[in-house]
Amino acid sequence: MSTAQRIDIDWTACQGHGLCADFLPEHITLDEWGYPLVDGVPVPSGTARRARRAAADCPVLALRLTPASTD
Repeated sequence: MSTAQRIDIDWTACQGHGLCADFLPEHITLDEWGYPLVDGVPVPSGTARRARRAAADCPVLALRLTPASTD
């Protein structure tokens, strides 16, 4: 059984490189300064691999996947 995950950004680490938006354009857009805007939707299982890659390839490791709340 797979648990739903969501994208979280460590704002103290993020430097606005924008690679996350290149990997996950359906979940992440960039603001006018190049910082990510996350849609808040849980990452579907079909996208999870790209989401993990985006987190791993972030130059400052500011992106992470966490379990989505079930509230």
